[in-house]
Amino acid sequence: MTDTAVAPRAGTGLRGLPRPFWFLWAGTLVNRIGLSVQPFLLLYLTTARDLSAPRAGLVLTALGAGASCSQILGGALTDRVGRRRVLVGGLLASAGSLALLGLARGMPALLAAAVLVGVCADLYRPAASALVADLVSPERRTLAYSLLFWAINLGFAIAGVLAGWLATHGYGLVFALDAGTCAVFALIVWRGVPADPPRLTQSDESVPASAGYGTALRDPLLVALCVLTLLQSTVYMQGYVTLPLVMADDGLSPRTYGTVIALNGLGIVLLQPLLLRWLTRQDRLVVLAAASVLIGIGYGCTAFADTGPEYAATVLVWTVGEIGTGGAGMAIIADLAPPGARGRYQGLFGTMFGAAALTAPLVGTTVLTGLGEPALWGGCVALGLVVAVGMLALAPGVRARRRVLEAG
Repeated sequence: MTDTAVAPRAGTGLRGLPRPFWFLWAGTLVNRIGLSVQPFLLLYLTTARDLSAPRAGLVLTALGAGASCSQILGGALTDRVGRRRVLVGGLLASAGSLALLGLARGMPALLAAAVLVGVCADLYRPAASALVADLVSPERRTLAYSLLFWAINLGFAIAGVLAGWLATHGYGLVFALDAGTCAVFALIVWRGVPADPPRLTQSDESVPASAGYGTALRDPLLVALCVLTLLQSTVYMQGYVTLPLVMADDGLSPRTYGTVIALNGLGIVLLQPLLLRWLTRQDRLVVLAAASVLIGIGYGCTAFADTGPEYAATVLVWTVGEIGTGGAGMAIIADLAPPGARGRYQGLFGTMFGAAALTAPLVGTTVLTGLGEPALWGGCVALGLVVAVGMLALAPGVRARRRVLEAG
């Protein structure tokens, strides 16, 4: 008995994925094309709102504070009120909060609106991840999550260009685009995704929503995977924290850094379709372990880079590693989670990426300034290997859990 109104459909290739999944995929792409406010928020605050850099930074901190609890809240709501309701409600709340931020005047209003934007921004993500687990058979989940990952990167690449053009014609258009695409995504979900079933299955009743996050936090496999993901993400985010500082020390301009880091998104868009079929045939923990090694080696090679092309080559190495993480991680979480706790499991897992936004700057800048580049990039290699070993150690337990859940 399945815990969703639409059972997974068998099949091979992209045609084997159920129709509601493609509505979710299309909505994700539309939403990411409109993701325009956050990348331009600092510029908006310091120009259109005439805030000083410290005051603008305070608004961004408020947004980050709200974002830190977004997926945790979204995961709990997903299991309590249902996937489609949280998807639609979260996206509409995000649209409304963006509109409020665009209209806000004065620091109190800006701070309050920024917190609200942060809280609402990722409310829908655990619901989307849980819905994929509901709709897609276990052997095809890596494919489904990878396709969503690709849509996110393709949409974000388009968003940067589109938002930059709109900003020259007024920041109101940037806010309107972001809020509008959230609302369009909500409409797509409402029309194309089935309603949640009226009652839980027996397997759901063993993990009631009222149990909160206790069930997830008592799962050693989930906790271990979350810790390893936090470590891996801390390494990955050095590309956005310490890499620009190191390139500046080598006399390279911000424009060169922008060109180099743009290869990350471009590489994902171009390379993932070529690697997708091969990746989906491999063991998920092995893929994550190999990805962690590649990410570590990619950053390790940065120690030997001095020119723009050399830095670009290192980015392409860790980009291939990132492609490996794109679908495997969430598919493993879906393997671990009881049906009635899928939202909370995905919410806790997704929070690790937000937590890395805090640990990466703290660890990276401390090591760089205190011990120097060799220690920073060597540490990335070492941490990548540690994470890989940890992923392989979890593999037997994850496989056993998957067999138990599939048998039930």
